[in-house]
Amino acid sequence: MDSAVKISVVIPVYNEVNTIGTVIDRVLNCGFDVEVIVVDDGSTDGSREFLQRLEHPRVRAFFHARNKGKGAALRLGFAAARNPYVFIQDADLEYDPRDYHKMIEPLLDGRADMVYGSRFLGGPHRVLFFWHYVGNRFITLLSNVVSDLNLTDMETGMKAFVREKLMRLKLSADRFTFEPEITAKAARAKWRIYEVPISYSGRTYEEGKKIGWRDAVAAALAILYYRFWD
Repeated sequence: MDSAVKISVVIPVYNEVNTIGTVIDRVLNCGFDVEVIVVDDGSTDGSREFLQRLEHPRVRAFFHARNKGKGAALRLGFAAARNPYVFIQDADLEYDPRDYHKMIEPLLDGRADMVYGSRFLGGPHRVLFFWHYVGNRFITLLSNVVSDLNLTDMETGMKAFVREKLMRLKLSADRFTFEPEITAKAARAKWRIYEVPISYSGRTYEEGKKIGWRDAVAAALAILYYRFWD
């Protein structure tokens, strides 16, 4: 039964005071025996204070004194995880914890070491930016070329891992370049990687979306770095 499966969910937070409480509630009610690890990455909008007041036996909060980036927050969260399966959950409402049930299947039956939740495999999604979609597909294509994978959504914010495997990777990227780094290093380590379709409720920039074209350029450069120089 899912309720007997132990998972750790790592949530990096940067200025998400309007959504973090709802996200934590959804994760706690995802149907698994879950521990929630929240890492506040130097928020200035009240997220930090909200988490400092939060008391729940299955939620642990950690804090960066200053903003270090998503990758740095995830590394701290991964190190704190105790359960055999580790999920990444963004602190906004774009990704749905109910999709954990689909994502964990290849991990539980031993087929996979890592699972990507793909926004481009046919799951329901909010229709938004064409050029953002094109940028995502280009970055994934470039990643596939250099890593010899056939992912549809390398940049997805919902990923799951076997903790034992995850802890063997030496990760160093501090910011959004975490995504190309872990993909390159998982491919190099010959991990068994699966994708499953997930739902996606994308935000507009007015609603708080943070990823922009500069991040796409940084991701492209990171893909080349981790392939040829790292």
